[in-house]
Amino acid sequence: MRTPSTYSIGVLPLPVNVNMNTLPERLKRDYVLSWNLTLQKQFGDGLLASAGYVATRGVDIPHYQNQNYQSVGGGAASQRFNQLFGTTADLNWMAPLNHTHYDSLQTQFHKRFRNGTFLRAAYTFSKNTGLCCNDLADTALAITDPQYLKLARSLMPYDRTHHFSAGWSLRAPFGKGQRWLGHGAGSRLAGGWMLNGLWTASSGKPFTPQASGTSLNAAGNTQRADLIKPEVAILGGVGPGQPYFDITAYAPVTGARFGTAGFNTLRGPAVWNVDASLTRQFQLSEKCRVQFRLEGFNVTNTPHFANPGNTVGNGSFGVISSVLGTGREGNDQRMFRFVLKAMF
Repeated sequence: MRTPSTYSIGVLPLPVNVNMNTLPERLKRDYVLSWNLTLQKQFGDGLLASAGYVATRGVDIPHYQNQNYQSVGGGAASQRFNQLFGTTADLNWMAPLNHTHYDSLQTQFHKRFRNGTFLRAAYTFSKNTGLCCNDLADTALAITDPQYLKLARSLMPYDRTHHFSAGWSLRAPFGKGQRWLGHGAGSRLAGGWMLNGLWTASSGKPFTPQASGTSLNAAGNTQRADLIKPEVAILGGVGPGQPYFDITAYAPVTGARFGTAGFNTLRGPAVWNVDASLTRQFQLSEKCRVQFRLEGFNVTNTPHFANPGNTVGNGSFGVISSVLGTGREGNDQRMFRFVLKAMF
């Protein structure tokens, strides 16, 4: 039978298996520093180009720090509050632990033509680092033992070294005011069409080769695999029996220590995607218009692969077995959509 709590002393004992999150009386607030320097030049004939250095620093980002952490190799017996009160639960204290660094070179090109056509391209070369693996408050970090926290500094999981995008809006050179078929039935039929598109390409996301944490004997910490080769070959395989990287470069950890492979030291497949649309607006009367639109998502039908399995010793280690959704209705395959819109 459970013993009821007493309020006479103004203190309620916490059950030994109940986790608790606590905020300090005066929480040190995090802040962001941001700066950039951009050079821009207007060239003749509608070409605008720019290049700039853009950087941000996230300072004192709060994270939960377990005050009842397990020391490496110590297990539950090493927990401070287990020794004092028999408490094995997580007792998290919000502390300003994380500092993130983002540095980038950002370039843009914009070209506008006289008939309404325009082309735009952008390229970003960047690096984003912090404590693995989240820069948001109210989350725990990959390492809870404070003396090893420095091992958690790495690339952030959403880091993309290279990112390129190009967009265009091409107006058909037919119809009123254009180069060809300026009058007559041909003008009304062939004029007014617009071909719009967006092409994006970027580096894959980083991920961590992990291992079983049994020998680490410190629950709450993420164990890294041992790196046993000086270089890891990227083989590029996809599917069963086709490893994406050389899985023999890693081994399980058998001692009470963290593995030698760093956090987020491998990068998954790059992403390439093209979306496009063909549009035309018809003026039926002074007050009535009809817009036709054909939209194509992933028009090249290029698969976007997820990162491979990352746990050494697992049958899926190094194997890509799934694709990423593109974020448009959860579909990754090529998709076309016809739209007819009346406006009056």
